[in-house]
Amino acid sequence: MDNKFPDERIKPGPSIRAGDFAEILIADFLEFICNYWVPRLRYLDKTIKNESPKGSDVIGFKIIQSEIYSTADEMIIFEVKAAFAKSSRNILQRAVHASAKDEIRISESLNSLKQKLIIRKELQQAKKVERFQNILDHPYQEKSGAAAVIEKLFFDKSSLSSTITSKHYNKNCLSLIVVNGENMMSLVHDLYRRAAYEA
Repeated sequence: MDNKFPDERIKPGPSIRAGDFAEILIADFLEFICNYWVPRLRYLDKTIKNESPKGSDVIGFKIIQSEIYSTADEMIIFEVKAAFAKSSRNILQRAVHASAKDEIRISESLNSLKQKLIIRKELQQAKKVERFQNILDHPYQEKSGAAAVIEKLFFDKSSLSSTITSKHYNKNCLSLIVVNGENMMSLVHDLYRRAAYEA
């Protein structure tokens, strides 16, 4: 708990908490609403509690038939940003810009994920990830996403609607998600306290 949970009052702890919560929220959406397999290993090797883990934020997979490659198989990579305080910046645009970096870092993120699965002796799961490491020989659908999780008080529809996606490397397969709710930071702190109590 002391090594993993960001500080509640010491900066940048609260913003790290908000970002981590937003990533988990989008991972849940992809898994339970969109039916992707979303491995949850990103936080296992977190060594600095007031920093977010490196690499792509959320990665999801769909495999049509086990052990058989299909061009209909899918990998989706989401970049997620949280805005629970007032900001002059378009948080969705920031997520789109961050998503553009996935073109470079996805290979490292996939390799890291596979290694963690192998260490945990989850070899069948590791083979699932390995399927997506060679798109040239075994084509599949590569999708991208950018998500903004926003405190309702600071939700600005006009700013969000000005988001530009035309320069994104995967603009034809880019999904945008905006989530807003009330008292988001209070919710996050309460969830962390409950998790700490359970730990």
